[in-house]
Amino acid sequence: MDSLDTEVLKKAREWVLAGHIVHLATVVKTWGSAPRQAGSMLAVRQDGRVVGSVSGGCIEDDLIARAQEGRLPLQPEWARYGVSQDEAARFGLPCGGTLRLVIEPVTHCDWLEPVVVATESQQLIGRWLDMSSGQSTLTDARPGQLTEIKEDGCHFVYGPHWRLLIIGANQTAKALAQIATMLEFQVIICDPREEFTADWDMPGVTLQAGMPDDAVLEIQTDARTAIVAITHDPKLDDMALLEALKSTAFYVGALGSVRNQAKRRERLLSFDLSAQEVDRLHGPVGLQIGSRTPAEIAVAVGAQLVQVRRTLEDERIGGLSQPPTSAR
Repeated sequence: MDSLDTEVLKKAREWVLAGHIVHLATVVKTWGSAPRQAGSMLAVRQDGRVVGSVSGGCIEDDLIARAQEGRLPLQPEWARYGVSQDEAARFGLPCGGTLRLVIEPVTHCDWLEPVVVATESQQLIGRWLDMSSGQSTLTDARPGQLTEIKEDGCHFVYGPHWRLLIIGANQTAKALAQIATMLEFQVIICDPREEFTADWDMPGVTLQAGMPDDAVLEIQTDARTAIVAITHDPKLDDMALLEALKSTAFYVGALGSVRNQAKRRERLLSFDLSAQEVDRLHGPVGLQIGSRTPAEIAVAVGAQLVQVRRTLEDERIGGLSQPPTSAR
């Protein structure tokens, strides 16, 4: 299952190769209660067909109408929606929200093809767009790097900024990997049991060889990494948790009932973990929604990952700036 970046870019590539006139709209800046964050994309072709989203729907309607009427630009241009109260209401932007977009024609696949390949492989890749010439240059990118606006252009980043290491290659892992990919996580699976991994086949998901504790170290776990243990085998799950809870991973969780989690905490405290480190463990893992099936468990875990990630992102941003008084 493709990430949202890949879905939009693949469809844009498909339309360009089929000879359609295609434009890509990308959110580059938001103020107030904007419905989409910077980096959100929409591809629209001349007959009004679209993929992706940059708002709750009204801005999409405007872009569709402009595409059908041939009013989208021949060169990249800035666009701003919701500057005035009337315009915010017209485009369905709540609480005075404002969006700044770049709208650009996509006339060839010179940059699009390698970006699609990279995002399909869950790799980060950057692109510099020169606003005056319309030329694109591919660049390196790093996790957490945001869309950057300059007077002469814009730098976009595509692909996953966050990672998820799943301990266990079972049905729950497959469901969680699919959901996490859509949520823009790079997904890594570790399970030393060959009977579980021999027939594993999920494009874009990396199989990490070795034991779970080694995997936590080998992937160089950082503050943008989540680790979830779901093997139902305490020997394997606890091995990963012993290293994960000492790491800077932003989320560490383990599958199991409340009673099993209590026993697990006792085991972990008997090793060289502090009570504070053990308290970092999310167990039972995921939001408590009464989940039972692998898919339901995956939904619960995915929702909690979003909850924790969004809290961290909001803390990092630390408040929203005020919208400009005039448009460019």
